[in-house]
Amino acid sequence: MALNKVLLIGNAGKDPEVRYLDNNTKVATFTLATTEKYRDRNNELRENTEWHNIVCWRRNADITEQFVRKGTQLFIEGRIRTRSWDDQTGVKHYVTEITADNIQLLGRRQDNPARASEPAATATPATYAQQAAPAKKEPEPLNLQNIEEDDLPF
Repeated sequence: MALNKVLLIGNAGKDPEVRYLDNNTKVATFTLATTEKYRDRNNELRENTEWHNIVCWRRNADITEQFVRKGTQLFIEGRIRTRSWDDQTGVKHYVTEITADNIQLLGRRQDNPARASEPAATATPATYAQQAAPAKKEPEPLNLQNIEEDDLPF
């Protein structure tokens, strides 16, 4: 048994690029930024941003083209795909992408003034939640300096 599933919540890093393949299939691509916040040893708040290459096909490409702009907060459900190609000098290149199976716009529509008058959209009829989850309080940082070796579970 195998599972290839990705769930991401982040912000579009740029407006989507939309193109059509030779068989008239629509594809949209954009980057999605996910930012992890954590505290370092000095208890200073740090951020680490990962950039994900998102690929949307057919109906998802339609939704992306119509509603996604740089900064739009999104929920993406999809699969990881890695592809490779050889450039003109014979060097092999690899790229890892997320193929989006489900896209949901998050946040309030007025957060995106260019699209505020349009209805919210999802790329599939079934959605995980119809309302945004309530804001969670950031947990207190753990003080790991006072932990004894005997307290560790392994």
